[in-house]
Amino acid sequence: MKTLLVIAHAPSLNTERLRDAAAKGAQNNEIDNVRCMVKAPLETTPEDILACDALLLGTTENLGYMAGLVKDVFDRSYYPVLEEKQGLPFALYIRAGHDGTGTQRAIESIVTGLRWRFVQPPLILRGEWQDDFENQVEELSMYLAVSLESGIV
Repeated sequence: MKTLLVIAHAPSLNTERLRDAAAKGAQNNEIDNVRCMVKAPLETTPEDILACDALLLGTTENLGYMAGLVKDVFDRSYYPVLEEKQGLPFALYIRAGHDGTGTQRAIESIVTGLRWRFVQPPLILRGEWQDDFENQVEELSMYLAVSLESGIV
């Protein structure tokens, strides 16, 4: 059994919907050998990252940057996981009220330093809320879980 860790910053009802969509996608009925673990950033430990086989990160765009609690996960986990998790399959979604590019650049910089591997381009959910955002996050999570289960990533 492989583990997909979803770390989702969900400070609002809409971002909670995105977190739930990520969990739903990873727990699709067609996926048998992937366990989904969903954590809030403040609850995430380096041990959680060390125990996972792939990671999906969800964050809001805050002042053109990632959420502070997401940055805190990286601050607390960077060195404890650096050597052990090189090549970790990684995907990202950003709920961006504006363009999300600053958030994307900051996370890409950290992930590059960790030597994690983006398995899909970052999903940036820009502008006003759209109900389709949930479908996009669910698909991202499902594809990551299916890829993990099948050994593609």
